[in-house]
Amino acid sequence: MNSTQTKLEWESKALEKYKEMIAKIPLFHREIARIVVDRKAQINAAGRGASLVEEPDIVKAFLSEVPMAFYSLMVRLLNEVGFDYKKYESN
Repeated sequence: MNSTQTKLEWESKALEKYKEMIAKIPLFHREIARIVVDRKAQINAAGRGASLVEEPDIVKAFLSEVPMAFYSLMVRLLNEVGFDYKKYESN
């Protein structure tokens, strides 16, 4: 997604979970996680031809963009906020 493309709207429940998760990420990593996951979630939604960013787009963005060194923290936080990451792990 380049800077000339329009940003998509986010489904409200998924956005609330996403914001809660971002708030739980350690401060030092929070902003970079927000930037890369926001971007990738929008790319994922656009790739589906969707007009809204939804839970699968967000979870898949975390799974593809967060470094493996932080995997255990990421899945713990995904669980805490109610994202069902397991159904997206291998997709």
